[in-house]
Amino acid sequence: MAQDAVTDAPESETGDGVRRRDFINIAAVSAAGVGGLATLVPLISQMSPSADVLAESSTEVDISPIERGQAIKAVFRNQPVFVRNLTDKEIAEANAVPLSALRDPQTLAERTKEGKENWLITMGVCTHLGCVPLGAGEGEPKGEYGGYFCPCHGSSYDTAARIRKGPAPLNLQVPEYEFTSDTVVQIG
Repeated sequence: MAQDAVTDAPESETGDGVRRRDFINIAAVSAAGVGGLATLVPLISQMSPSADVLAESSTEVDISPIERGQAIKAVFRNQPVFVRNLTDKEIAEANAVPLSALRDPQTLAERTKEGKENWLITMGVCTHLGCVPLGAGEGEPKGEYGGYFCPCHGSSYDTAARIRKGPAPLNLQVPEYEFTSDTVVQIG
C-alpha cells in the first residue's frame, strides 16, 4: 500500500502541476504583453504631430496683390517662405548665368513650375545656419546679385534664389507647392 501511495503521488503532482505552471506562465506572459502595450502606446502616440502642426501642414497664399518685381513673406510650418513675382529682366538674368558658375547648379526652370516661370517660391531660411535672408521686404538689401542677402554671414543669392557668394552651401530650398488657381498657391 505504501508503494501505491508513492506511485500515485508523482502522477497526480505531474498532471496537476503542469497545468498550474502552464496557467501561471500564460498569465505572466499575458500580463507582460499588456504592460508592454500600455508602455508603447503613449510612447508611439507622442511622436505623432500635434494638431497645430497638422493645421499648418499646408498654407494657401493669395498672390494676386504681388506685382512684377515684388516679393512677400508668408509662413509655412512656422518658417518664412518667400513668394516672388519675377520680372522679365530678372528671368533673363537668371537664365543667363552658366550652371558652371553656380555652387549648387539649378536652372530657373527647375526651381519654378512650367507656365508659371515668373513665380519663384522658396523657403526663407539661409542654408548656412538658418538665418532669414533679406530681400523680400520693401527696401531690404537684396545683395549684389539682386536676389536675397543673409546678414548673418554674408551669403548672397541671385534672382532665382541660388547661392552665389558666401558660406551657404545650397540654394534656398523650394518647397512642394501647386497653383490651385491663377491667384492662389498652396504650399505643402
